[in-house]
Order: sequence, then structure tokens, then C-alpha cells
Amino acid sequence: MSKRRKHSASGATPRKTKIRDVFVARPFEGLPGEGDWVAMRELLPAATAPLSLKPEFAEQVGDREVVLTTVLPLAWPAMSRTDDKVFVAMQRQFQSGDVSRDIAASLLAALAAAPGRPVAVPARPGPGPRMQDLLSDAPLEVTVHDTFDYWLAPDADTENPQIGASMERANASIYPTSPLASADAGYWCRTPEHVHVRIVMPQDEDSALDALARLRGDDRLKLTEASKFAGMFRAHGLLVPVWDLAPDVTAEECESPVAEFMKRYAEALTETAPLTSAQRRARDGLVGRQLTLR
Repeated sequence: MSKRRKHSASGATPRKTKIRDVFVARPFEGLPGEGDWVAMRELLPAATAPLSLKPEFAEQVGDREVVLTTVLPLAWPAMSRTDDKVFVAMQRQFQSGDVSRDIAASLLAALAAAPGRPVAVPARPGPGPRMQDLLSDAPLEVTVHDTFDYWLAPDADTENPQIGASMERANASIYPTSPLASADAGYWCRTPEHVHVRIVMPQDEDSALDALARLRGDDRLKLTEASKFAGMFRAHGLLVPVWDLAPDVTAEECESPVAEFMKRYAEALTETAPLTSAQRRARDGLVGRQLTLR
């Protein structure tokens, strides 16, 4: 028996079309504190920031506390806690080409879920509101935590051995991290291998790269003589230079060198003369040492 193809009313054979994600290179552009959004997405182990919804949207969901967090238990994208507090995670497992849209979908799903119930979030939500559409213009105020105890609701059974063991394992994964007052979206951290300073630069990539190349070409890129410029991340459309420091350097000891570097960097941003040959070589070297995070 021959197989017959189904035809549409026009006589053409219908074809399945695959919906492709639209990639947004700089998904947090336009949000106050764009660098801290990138840091919470890519750099920070345990951090939170309260979110302020636009008034017209807040009226629809009621008076609920909404908190942005780096990560949630079991890599959940969102959580609606028993006390009606809503958490939305930056470091979710699945993502489309627009991270801002993904996080907004997680937030909307959490607000629609009953307190204490699991939150069902689509892996790829499709077109819809982004975080820029849902939030007010309030700056992002990040708090870095030493533990994940903020996950637990006030009525959580902390005496439960399973909960205690789970929290102990999660807390053991946190490496010491401190925000730096001398640089927006600048953070000191101590990993098992190194002590680092990482700063998310808010300028567009080309401007930031040229400024860093000027400093490197003029041998002014180090934080201190004992520090080492380790390279850069490319994360969500922004550059994140990284410095290795001596193992005993504290966050407080970084403040003055970072402040001096940020002054040099601001000055380099204003320079308009063509790059010198040394600066062009430095720029090529910086590009070659970039690691893209997406």
C-alpha cells in the first residue's frame, strides 16, 4: 500500500518549522547595575538582591517580597516559599538565547505558584516580558552571603538531619567572596587555587578593551607589583578582567590599589588618540586571552 502525504488546503505539503532562539549578546543592558547582574550570573557563589517591580505590575501580583539570588537548591530556577517570599535564580540550568527573558519567565511562574508549591518553569519560554519590562529603575543592591541559610523559611525544620546535611554540603561549596567599595561590580574572592580580584566593566566591549590595552601597553594594568593580570572573561556583552593576588591579600588590602586602577582606567577611557604599536600588540594579546562565558 502506498503512503499518502497529507496536504494543506493550498495543496502544499506542510513542514515542521523549528523555532530558533534569538541570541541577545547583552541581555542585562538597560538594567541599573548591569555589572552586578552579570556578577550574580557568572561570578558570585551565594548572593541576593531584593527586586522592585514596576507599580503597574506589582498591583497585579499583590504585596509579595521578590528576591534575586545566585542559585537555589537543586538548581531550581525559582522558588515560592511557604512564607510567600519569592526567589528567582540567576544561575539556572536551562537557558534560551535571552537570559533576561528566561529569568523573567521564572519570576512570573514563581509569582503564579502557590506558596510552598513547586514552580514549573519552561526551559525555553518563547517571546514575552523581559526583566527590563518587569522591574522599576531601583538600583540592584547585592548582599554576599557566607551560607545558603537564606533559602530556608522561618518555619523550616532545621533539626531535620536531611535538611541539615543538605545545607552543610551546599555551604561547603561557597568560596569566600567580598564586594569592593572601590569599584562597582568589583569582587575579591579566594578560591582553592588563587586569590582574585574580578571587576565587571560596564562599558561596551570595544571601549573597555581599548582602555585596558592602553593600560597594558603602558605597563599600568597591574593592581600592585606583586599582582598578576590573569586575563579576561567575556560575559553577557561585558568584559571581566581578573587579577591573581598573593594568597594572604585580604579584601580590605585591595581597596586602595583597585581605586587607583579605576582612576587609571577612567582616564584611559577618555583618550581618543590612536593606539600606539605597543598598545595594539597589547590589545591583540588581551583578545587572545579572552574566555567567553554564556
